Amino acid sequence: MAEIELKTAPADFRFPTTNQTRHCFTRYIEYHRCVAAKGDEVGDCQKFAKYYRSLCPGEWVEKWNEQRESGTFPGPL
Repeated sequence: MAEIELKTAPADFRFPTTNQTRHCFTRYIEYHRCVAAKGDEVGDCQKFAKYYRSLCPGEWVEKWNEQRESGTFPGPL
């Protein structure tokens, strides 16, 4: 069985405090912008997916996904 290596997002100078809420939201937006620009199949976007998945609570991601589908997402995509 292959070993699973757990990693979190690297430090980002734009988010110097311990509260990572803004970092989470920004990484989520970066991922979806990347997918919109390059498509789902591009591996370049996967790093952003890993980052937001490691930073964001699942409930937030579910809510944001619902908001994107309904056209009510508050962020700039």
